Amino acid sequence: MNNIAYFEIQASEPAKLAEFYKTAFGWEFKRDELVPIEYYRTQGGSGIFGAILKRPTETPAIGTGTNAYVCSVQVENFDETAKKILDQGGIVAMEKFAVPGRCWQGYFLDIDHNTFGIFQADENAK
Repeated sequence: MNNIAYFEIQASEPAKLAEFYKTAFGWEFKRDELVPIEYYRTQGGSGIFGAILKRPTETPAIGTGTNAYVCSVQVENFDETAKKILDQGGIVAMEKFAVPGRCWQGYFLDIDHNTFGIFQADENAK
């Protein structure tokens, strides 16, 4: 109990952002027509349940910081995943760094300026 079990990512263009995360991580999303706003739910394979929804306000300006939980995705290869993110227009928010004895970590902004992290487990990271 008390584990994060669901995520929601706000987006100006939810369908476009769903494609971003599909390319970066292989996540599949499907529009849920029963929800009264534009809402796309994950369709298995992500390891966690979540959704992308229509942002109710303007996208925050870059450099204003984060006003939300930031989630990090465990990936098999940090550098390959970072390339996929950057090739789609993602932006480095914090360069790759070692968490000694644990992993390689870094943070990015998606194409709608949401902050997220990726990490590659590596007990030899230093």
